[in-house]
Amino acid sequence: MTLPETMKCLVKAKPEKGLWLEERAVPKIEPDEVLIKIERTAICGTDMHIYKWDGWAEENVPVGLIVGHEYSGYVADIGSGVRRVNIGQKVTGEGHVVGNRSRNARSGRFHLDPDTKGIGVNLPGAFAQYLALPEFNVIPLSDNLPLEIGAILDPLGNAVHTALSFDLVGEDILITGAGPIGIMAAAVACKAGGRRVVLTDINNWRLDFAKKVAPDAIFVNTMEKNLSGVMSDIGMNEGFDVGLEMSGAEPAFNQMLDSMIMGGNVAILGLPSKPFPVDLAKIVGKALTLRGIYGRQMYDTWYKMLAMLDSGLDMSPMITHRFAARDYQKAFDLMETGKTGKVILDWNEI
Repeated sequence: MTLPETMKCLVKAKPEKGLWLEERAVPKIEPDEVLIKIERTAICGTDMHIYKWDGWAEENVPVGLIVGHEYSGYVADIGSGVRRVNIGQKVTGEGHVVGNRSRNARSGRFHLDPDTKGIGVNLPGAFAQYLALPEFNVIPLSDNLPLEIGAILDPLGNAVHTALSFDLVGEDILITGAGPIGIMAAAVACKAGGRRVVLTDINNWRLDFAKKVAPDAIFVNTMEKNLSGVMSDIGMNEGFDVGLEMSGAEPAFNQMLDSMIMGGNVAILGLPSKPFPVDLAKIVGKALTLRGIYGRQMYDTWYKMLAMLDSGLDMSPMITHRFAARDYQKAFDLMETGKTGKVILDWNEI
């Protein structure tokens, strides 16, 4: 296959709100890299930070960067040293590109490598017709996995990593925050054997949408219902065994601490927009274990996630809207309303 010399891509071309469609050279790959022809991408909360050019984006993202990190496609070319994937293979990729010098990387704990750089944040991203990626990061996909599901595996991996941080079988699980990853985590927790899975938020649209993705969970708007009353109604006498904090909100985190069983386990993925105080006496007094979660485990999370999808975990309801990539502005405008699941861009229509 003859590759084109240039491609269309979405670029953070100016230090202000927006993204711009540009023509760039198709990436040249190194011997250990793979060139992926992008088919589908999904818009992430991180992409919205970059699009809006908030304080975090201004501090972390270089102007001129091709953005985007949730994607699927096919291998278009491989470097001379690539052995694990073949041209034409359906793939996605781990978005954290790691080094090989740190203690964690050399011990196989790649997701904890301090030299990590992010596709679409620090390195050229996937909102483009082609993406160059280290072979180490390429994730082969089965032929029967839809491309649009392949494009949302990055956030699903966050949900799987968080949810499977602790044993869930037969446990009562509290998830705070019904954003996309919180909703996915509720579905994962139900699939993984959780007994009672409770998802809380203060947004009824999010909770109503979550019912389509995780119908076996219990949904609570904590502005309208008392969580302790709900716990009593469903037969919980002591507290939740496992907490998954997805909101980054101080009230939600404090409510989780109050609702945990003695000796309970809490996994924290939600990032606060600003620091807030935490009552350590609650953590010590209840002998709680807290674990911070970052990204996905390379590559145990990926194996477990693909296995769960293969055994019936259905993520198709998470996708609510589809746009041609050339209509990206409509997609980002819709994302700003907050009333979407995952939004897909089709890069065959650019």
